[in-house]
Amino acid sequence: MRLTHENLALGPYSQAVKTPTAIYCSGQIPLTADGTLIEGTIAEKTRKCCENLDAVLKQAGSSLPRVVKTTIFISDMDHFAEMNGEYEKFFSHKPARSCVAVKTLPKGVDVEIEAIALP
Repeated sequence: MRLTHENLALGPYSQAVKTPTAIYCSGQIPLTADGTLIEGTIAEKTRKCCENLDAVLKQAGSSLPRVVKTTIFISDMDHFAEMNGEYEKFFSHKPARSCVAVKTLPKGVDVEIEAIALP
């Protein structure tokens, strides 16, 4: 089952795919519902990514506390501590996680977060 959130995907993919055992969420970037990029600190951008991820999960019948794995892509590891400070507000249950610095992300954003959750 493919799901699409109101924030339209930037390419030929689904925002989430739900199976009987898991929900696979595509990476969320700090975009508003109208497609505007959030300006501000890494914490503010991380918050918007998490809020977008929460919206996708809710549409799929799940929620952030049911996330079992996240992958975070950031533009610079110098942002790691600030990103973590905001991230932990959404993921206090400490799902498994990977975090990697990448050269570039879609639309030139500084952070993108994807997740796998239980239905």
